[in-house]
Amino acid sequence: MSTAKTKKAAKPPALSMQEIQQTYNRFQGDLQTLANKIGELEQEAEEHTLVLTTLDEALAEEPDRKCFRLVGGVLVERTVKDVVPALQTNRDGIRKVIAGLAEQYKSKEEEFDSFKQEYNIRPTNV
Repeated sequence: MSTAKTKKAAKPPALSMQEIQQTYNRFQGDLQTLANKIGELEQEAEEHTLVLTTLDEALAEEPDRKCFRLVGGVLVERTVKDVVPALQTNRDGIRKVIAGLAEQYKSKEEEFDSFKQEYNIRPTNV
């Protein structure tokens, strides 16, 4: 019985042309969505880095200097020494999320490539 299951697992499921096209489009959409999200988060991490670079000077010279931070749509007054660690934590968290999304993208791309191989899908120059 196990050999019959192994043979069936090796064969791709019989999909109609429409189902193949829908799956292909879904893969492309998923990859595009992941790429967009990665781009957004990279931009946000870069903004955090820019702000931290600016605040590092203030932290060295005047750690008790006032600064303002937008938290949940509310502008909050804090000191530089309070804000810098929070920004660093946020930036590091964003970078971890980016790494996770990059892994998801790579995995999804490999899955897409194997799907294209299974159904012999090749790009055409139209």
